[in-house]
Amino acid sequence: MAEDAVQNGRQRLADRVRLGLEREIVTGDLTPGTRLDETRLAERYEVSRTPVREALMQLAASGLIEMRPRQGALVAAIGTFQLAEMFEVMSELEALCARLAARRMTPAERDDLAALHEACAPYLASGDADAYYELNLRFHEAIYAGSHNAFLEQETRKIRLRVSPYRRMQLHRPGRLADSHAEHGRVVAAILAGDQELAGRLLKDHVAIQSGTFVDFLATVGGLPDRRPGSARPGRAHPGSARPDQPPKTRHRTG
Repeated sequence: MAEDAVQNGRQRLADRVRLGLEREIVTGDLTPGTRLDETRLAERYEVSRTPVREALMQLAASGLIEMRPRQGALVAAIGTFQLAEMFEVMSELEALCARLAARRMTPAERDDLAALHEACAPYLASGDADAYYELNLRFHEAIYAGSHNAFLEQETRKIRLRVSPYRRMQLHRPGRLADSHAEHGRVVAAILAGDQELAGRLLKDHVAIQSGTFVDFLATVGGLPDRRPGSARPGRAHPGSARPDQPPKTRHRTG
């Protein structure tokens, strides 16, 4: 019993560290390529290095950080090729969530989704992209939950977590908040009408746009290292540290 209590206590500490770091990575406070020193993190969170090490291992398993020989833990930098692939998969998963939500959402869930959409409106005038993003996240997660498919919800959240810093950045582009809110409105209308195919198509279009504007997205984040299979891997990868020779032709818009 005592051993179980110690184990549970250590796990709670590891979870606290993991959630704290996860939040900072997703919000962009910890940028891609940032080194995560175990000793400093232990001091900061007032824990031993053991729960820190466990938290880092969990973050590495989720893909948010990388463990490299002689360098330790680094916040993961997603290359343009990998990011394009992630958005491609995410657009399909979110489309499936929307189709199922249009069929399965309860009346209360539909009301909540509409309310979340309306709650975003004040931030269009203020231009508060960060506040909008928080509600935007809840809006998308309401659709995931509305699919009533726990496995689909879990897998969609995993990918969204990986690309969250880049989705947040894009909301700072001129006019993007208004466009995002208008797109959300059309998705809500389709879900409330029970139009499964339209809801899926609209949410897919909201996440993935055809060729061309992915270059604009890269300009927003300052360029990303190319991580296509077989490409050279930079020693330290920050947005802006390298530009791809041939950006993928897939066009993406998020938020």
